[in-house]
Amino acid sequence: MLGLSQGGVQAAEEAQLVGLINHYRSEVQRCGTQASEELPPLSADRRLLLPATGRADLQAAMASSGYPMVNVQAISLSGPRDAASALQVLKESFCQIVLDPQFVDIGVSRQDRDWRILLARPLLAGRLGDWQAEGQKLLEQVNQARTTARQCGSQHFAPAPALGWNELLGSTAHTHSRAMANGNFFAHQDQDGRTPGDRAELAGYGGQRVGENIAAGLDSASKVVAGWLASPGHCANLMNPQFTELGAAYASDPKSDAGIYWTAMFGAP
Repeated sequence: MLGLSQGGVQAAEEAQLVGLINHYRSEVQRCGTQASEELPPLSADRRLLLPATGRADLQAAMASSGYPMVNVQAISLSGPRDAASALQVLKESFCQIVLDPQFVDIGVSRQDRDWRILLARPLLAGRLGDWQAEGQKLLEQVNQARTTARQCGSQHFAPAPALGWNELLGSTAHTHSRAMANGNFFAHQDQDGRTPGDRAELAGYGGQRVGENIAAGLDSASKVVAGWLASPGHCANLMNPQFTELGAAYASDPKSDAGIYWTAMFGAP
């Protein structure tokens, strides 16, 4: 005989909502007049769990829990009976917060039909090298991932050969990361309307195929690649055996929403 306590049911619903939010973020979504980019999943962090009811001083709560907050947004819902119902309310009324690329961590609390969802961006933890050094680290992480067969959403990928570093793709990636950081935006299309393929062509890259992954708010190459592997579209680019070379870079601007922005450009000569 199997049993499940009410507390276990609640915990399952909270975990399910995190999963539903991450699935929602993993696909291009329409929010108002804007379309979002595919976003890596949020990481569940117990330090972001607050009581689902009552008032909360977010700054004091984050200080007490030890979460190194830069920005946090709290959403309170009253009425949804389960995770699917809660997601529907979030999509209808809070899509701008849920689809904000600066947020990398999440905490979900529930009491009966009351929910509190915290999305947060932490301080950048460590010192990074220059963009070339971190781009090379990202290449190493990508190539390590390509040694293993994996499922990217509904697509299965066999192990793929290692990618080589391409300096032209690297500098093009750095230019786009810098544009996102300084311009405070997160998109594959830049503020001049150029696509990744346009930027590669203008830079003089002669390859026949170009792909691009972007990320924001993450302070290491390993976190970036882990997020991409958990996102079907990013994962498919990363594992695509038709790509043979890569250039990658980050740029940071403390005045931007996400603080740090990453670009990886995949190419095939």
